[in-house]
Amino acid sequence: MKILHLQFRIFCFLFILAICSCNFKSRQEDKNGSQENWIQLFNGKDLNNWQPKFKGYETGFNLRNTFRVEDGLLRVSYDEWDRWGNEFGHLFYSGEFSHYRLRVEYRFVGEQVKGGPSWAFRNNGLMLHGQTAESMEKDQDFPVSIEVQLLGGNGRDERSTMNVCTPGTNIVINDLLVEQHCISSGSKTYHGDQWVAAEVEVNSGEIIRHLVDGKEVLRYEEPQLDPRDKYYQKLLPSDSNKIISKGTISIQAESHPTDFRKIELLIID
Repeated sequence: MKILHLQFRIFCFLFILAICSCNFKSRQEDKNGSQENWIQLFNGKDLNNWQPKFKGYETGFNLRNTFRVEDGLLRVSYDEWDRWGNEFGHLFYSGEFSHYRLRVEYRFVGEQVKGGPSWAFRNNGLMLHGQTAESMEKDQDFPVSIEVQLLGGNGRDERSTMNVCTPGTNIVINDLLVEQHCISSGSKTYHGDQWVAAEVEVNSGEIIRHLVDGKEVLRYEEPQLDPRDKYYQKLLPSDSNKIISKGTISIQAESHPTDFRKIELLIID
């Protein structure tokens, strides 16, 4: 009788343990599922929540219809331009962001507008931790930001994408302050008009990671304002902390046509 009673108690214990294990697994799956709540910054229909700013023009003016939506794509188009005139443009998404993952799918198409700078051939960028469009000077070329540089190949030479450039900023790599303007990633070259899947993981003023096709190609940390930049004093907060912990997101228009078919964001803890 005692043996039967002991076996019954063991059975009950194992049964309860199995139920608890299943419930724990379900909670973990629910938690993980809730974390994948991607926000579609580009809705495939219009430029709702986006605002252009071109050098030499007031915020909100879309010079020569450069930023537009066609065939479900967000396009940086130069078919209404006769020639490049150093009128750099940026398209800002509304709001500021701190901890997030940003995912885009982009491609370069067509020919660079006549007179465009050679370095801007098949060149665009994701400007992160940026100043607001309203805070830019009328004749300012680029927002003070961290630029995730998107580059395409010329069909012959090696040219990595997802590099980092630092207009008005600096970064830290391997515990060393980097004041060099651009640092190349470890990505391969993407020639032609192929779509490229790129992702950036931004952790406030700490680590930033660049990924292409799911593979990390660059990592750095401590994005910060550059004291050498002419906008430094204007953007330095009242507590004099140079580290940039949040900012705007924008894409570029700097002389080469570019298509985006996905721009989405995931807020992370």
